[in-house]
Amino acid sequence: KYEDVRNYPDRYIDLCLFNGAIRTSENEEMAHLLRQKSKVLVAFGSCAYEGCIPALSNLTTAEATLRTAYLESPSTDNPDGVLPQPVTQVPEGELHIPAFYNTVKTLDQVVPVDYYIPGCPPEPHQIWAVLEAVIQGAELPPPGSIIGAGTVAVCHECPLEKHEKQIERFYRPYEITPEPGLCLLEQGIVCLGPATRSGCGALCPRVGMGCRGCYGPLDGVEDQGARILSAIASVVGVGTPEEDEAELERKIEAVMETLADPAGTFYRFSMARSLLQRARVGGNGAGKGEAR
Repeated sequence: KYEDVRNYPDRYIDLCLFNGAIRTSENEEMAHLLRQKSKVLVAFGSCAYEGCIPALSNLTTAEATLRTAYLESPSTDNPDGVLPQPVTQVPEGELHIPAFYNTVKTLDQVVPVDYYIPGCPPEPHQIWAVLEAVIQGAELPPPGSIIGAGTVAVCHECPLEKHEKQIERFYRPYEITPEPGLCLLEQGIVCLGPATRSGCGALCPRVGMGCRGCYGPLDGVEDQGARILSAIASVVGVGTPEEDEAELERKIEAVMETLADPAGTFYRFSMARSLLQRARVGGNGAGKGEAR
């Protein structure tokens, strides 16, 4: 199949929806190949657009990721401690597999991208609207635009009522039954709706689950995690300005301790596209063939 694509003339494919982040050398090779063979290349879904959940491994190293998957997980049976290698000698010869990169990247960090369709997954009606526009020859927005999504925050299409209520702790979904019809964030359930682009119809908040942020940041926002941190800070209500500064800081820290996995929550979908991109860790941990 790869050879078939390589044999296409350049720009033979009218529209390519590229799904997935750039995790391996094979992913990167296909990104370059499909860019060469496509008139229009679309980063399709959160992985291609922002890195998505795979990019949370940017908080550690490739080596640590492989050790967790192949050696340390409870369900793994690997008594010989074998880890994947780009080249392995076997009696029949050499086995080659793609290099596993140290850093997960977005599609547009390796090739130019024409458009972005966010979502994990993108909503079917949004996908069809984009395909219909292309099929009918409608005028498309300028290259680099986000299509198949809204322009306001998820909160603007969410039916839950907001009352400017402040909270003293956060709850994980299993710890509380939310009161129907009321804003989840104001009940202490982390919701990324204030920092996430609309287009999904607020599906998660409508059924009592906080928005996870899969449609990405709003226009003009460079870091979705920083924006949600600001929104969360606005609903935390502990202490008074007259209190001792040390006591006030202690109360704030106590509230934040009830917020599970801040990095994984705020950057669940956007780590590779964020200002952070990855954590600085000791050792290079890079897969062979990749020093980034």
